[in-house]
Amino acid sequence: MLKARTSRTRAALALALGLAIALTGCQTAGPNASGGGTETVELPPLASLTPLQNPLDYEGPTTAIVGAPSVTPLAEKPTAKLPVTVQSHDRTGDVPVEVTDTSRVLAISLTGTLADIVYNLGLGDQLIGRDATTTFPGSEDLPLVVTGGHDIEAESVLGLEPSVIFTDLSVGGIDFVNVMRNAGVPVIVVKRSVDPASAAEATQQLAEGLGVADAATELNAKVADAIAAKEEEVARLIPTDEAKRPRVAFLYVRGGAGIYYLFGEGSGVDTLLESLGVIDVAEEAGWKGERPMTDEALVKMDPDIILVMSKGLTSTEGVDGLIEAQPSIALTTAGKKRRIIDINDSMLFASAGRTPDVIDALARAIYAPDSL
Repeated sequence: MLKARTSRTRAALALALGLAIALTGCQTAGPNASGGGTETVELPPLASLTPLQNPLDYEGPTTAIVGAPSVTPLAEKPTAKLPVTVQSHDRTGDVPVEVTDTSRVLAISLTGTLADIVYNLGLGDQLIGRDATTTFPGSEDLPLVVTGGHDIEAESVLGLEPSVIFTDLSVGGIDFVNVMRNAGVPVIVVKRSVDPASAAEATQQLAEGLGVADAATELNAKVADAIAAKEEEVARLIPTDEAKRPRVAFLYVRGGAGIYYLFGEGSGVDTLLESLGVIDVAEEAGWKGERPMTDEALVKMDPDIILVMSKGLTSTEGVDGLIEAQPSIALTTAGKKRRIIDINDSMLFASAGRTPDVIDALARAIYAPDSL
């Protein structure tokens, strides 16, 4: 069941993602080094894989590879009905914004999700720039307006002459919104998207702002069907014996700064773990949202697998450095077996059309790691 998110956990996740994207570049099988476009990764279908007889017996680290997008744009480009007046969800409350022109769109966020939604609505040709993590095919040809993960220059944006801007405030913040509005550019603040429920809401808000509100229903149904289909594929990999189902914890790591957070219920990671058929040890322990890890909590949870972001793992100089930096990890089953799975930083929370691909990547790493 999809879980509602509180404003507190959204704020905490924004902080975590801000740190993560500031730390990360992008990796093979996700965004390329410049941030735009995707590299085609040929992965065998899940149906062809032979799962581990017992995932609990496997030892060693694995990198989860996120393949090419499985959700494609709507077959027919929707026709905009303009002008429209929509609600921008500013931090101080909803603000009505009128949109009269959607020919030059800028959609920016830490995870590239907003641009991905515009693309999947069939309106990718109206995008005029990209953030550092936008990955849809052809996006590499768009000018980069976000640097260092979350820094944005207002002059560069205005030089592109946008007719409307969408943001979730994860880059630029409210100051950027105010500068753009003072320059006469309509800006719509979209609620943060981190899981299927919030992504569907963001899709509806974007579609309304683009004057194609009805298209959101079709795209949301398409994404939901893709997630359901992927979960059905994953189901055949999950051990029927519940005693063999791995216990998993997600640990947000930034070694250089000494930051270690456990993500629990309502964090967005919980919905992914649910789709994978594993035991979410943080949720099992009643861990809410994103909180600093304690040695006692991690040892008590005793995960079989610890999931981390790739650049976070790099910041500790790999698995050995991670265990050295946090000796409590060595006391868990995951630490003893070095069962650490890392995944592309921005992809993990990309949500929307990329959710089935993240589920696919993690399923391979958990249940059939030797296929990678």
